[in-house]
Amino acid sequence: MKDTLDIPALQMALERKVFGQHLATQVVLKALSSHARDKQPRKPLVMSFHGWTGTGKSFISRIIAQNLYQHHQARRSFVHQFNAVLHFPHADHIQQYKEQLQNWIRGNVSACPRSLFIFSEMEQMPYGLIDSIIPYLGHREAVNGIYYGKAIFLFLNNAGGDNITEVTLDHWRKQKEREEIPLRDLQSMLSAEIFNNKNSGFWNSKLIQKNLVDYFIPFLPLEYKHVKECIREELRYQGHQEDEDLIIKIALEMSDYPNDDRIYSSKGCKTVTSKVNLNT
Repeated sequence: MKDTLDIPALQMALERKVFGQHLATQVVLKALSSHARDKQPRKPLVMSFHGWTGTGKSFISRIIAQNLYQHHQARRSFVHQFNAVLHFPHADHIQQYKEQLQNWIRGNVSACPRSLFIFSEMEQMPYGLIDSIIPYLGHREAVNGIYYGKAIFLFLNNAGGDNITEVTLDHWRKQKEREEIPLRDLQSMLSAEIFNNKNSGFWNSKLIQKNLVDYFIPFLPLEYKHVKECIREELRYQGHQEDEDLIIKIALEMSDYPNDDRIYSSKGCKTVTSKVNLNT
């Protein structure tokens, strides 16, 4: 299958469609650009997305998939999504899940080296399961004749979201811009947080110990102004006029954290569609 990652289109989509996530969009774009330029990457690209629900983790994953494979049929064939709750619901079946997951990854990468694997709700992943894919994430030319270097793995995780929010809130209280938050500090915090958190899917994971995750990407809590942009975009998508009074009303309803200041939306933009439907 021809490599079709469209970096300019990806950049445009991230800039136009993603609100309030300057750190995530910058890292994602740089990571994918670098990986795509390398004709023979030494290892797969592995990124772990962290933040509250509704902050854009799944949304950016979809944008990546759409720009990796522009045709729907190709996306159906070469973009593989795993939901921990749906696909791995029983902790006592972990050995069966390990074998299934390994077989699925082997088979799909052999069919298409630039396969995209998205694991959502990682905090619900049975303990030890994710370590079963370690052989495919390391620095190797091939594993049993299959080359994994062009594959991309995304882990979507709510774990670490509270810590990210507290760091962001602390910057706000010090009257600092969120753009001043140092990425390096958040990445180090996330690595330690998910390794020590029993509800992260990466608790005591050798995948973390072996430094196989290339990027821990923080998704910051969304402010009132970001939620307004989500609402505006949803109104456009549904074909409604951009009613500023309605946009303000919905955004104020959704800005609920912390209780005293109500700076952020605890659900991000996740409920924007239902709120717009209810009010139009």
